[in-house]
Amino acid sequence: MDGTTVADAQKVVAPVNFIEPMEEKPYSYNYEPPPGVSPRNTREQAHTVTITDARPLNDRLSLDREGFILVLHPTDATDLYDDEQIRKIYYPECERLIQQVTGAKRAVAFDHIVRNAARMARGSQIKGYAGRVHNDYTAWSAPQRVRDLMGDEAEELLKHRYAEINVWRPIRGPLLRSPLTLCDAQTLTEENLVASELRYPDRTGETYAVTYNPAQRWYYFPRMQPDEAILIRCFDSSRSGAARFSAHGAFDDPNTPEDAPPRESIEVRALVFFAD
Repeated sequence: MDGTTVADAQKVVAPVNFIEPMEEKPYSYNYEPPPGVSPRNTREQAHTVTITDARPLNDRLSLDREGFILVLHPTDATDLYDDEQIRKIYYPECERLIQQVTGAKRAVAFDHIVRNAARMARGSQIKGYAGRVHNDYTAWSAPQRVRDLMGDEAEELLKHRYAEINVWRPIRGPLLRSPLTLCDAQTLTEENLVASELRYPDRTGETYAVTYNPAQRWYYFPRMQPDEAILIRCFDSSRSGAARFSAHGAFDDPNTPEDAPPRESIEVRALVFFAD
């Protein structure tokens, strides 16, 4: 990306939460842990970072380089809290979008998370915000998800290039509170990616927590609207591109008005398969 253009872009300075370096493997439970076992063994470190407004730079961004882009993408789904609409309408929309942007042969949306701290507080299954930066897949868990989800096709699909891409959008806008910050994948080293167990009742997954490095460059898209979406390339099996892994998480924008409503957002995860 043009360094002069980046230097001229608007920026905010805000704390971002990272994992504190540790010797043992991090873990967290996605359900009530066994008696006497802590739900997680990690601690966070907040570092104040400069976060650049990526809107004026978006035409220079690339999934293959920075690892994320913003796209205009209206949806025909009228209720993104409704699981049936999400799976029947929104999943196919996300699959088509990913194929259009990447040129992939096939995209398979398989999971989603709706986030709204206010509804979560009322006891619903809706989640709060991921307040620590992370990446959804590791070098181990990415191919494992293909095996978990693609059945008899999996081993043949794993012989070719594949990726895992998230589609992230606000449900209501403009999004003013807890926006997403994204790390330029060119500045994310594997030394700062910490494989972490995510324990479910029926399986153990693995994600990357992220340690702080002052060389990392962070971006965000302020005031996102519901007809906009961010594509995030969380994993790519190709070892030749900069954005094999990426990192993202919520942060507290210092420009947030005091009366701003809670962030409402949805992220869809998809396996993406290429012909090569």
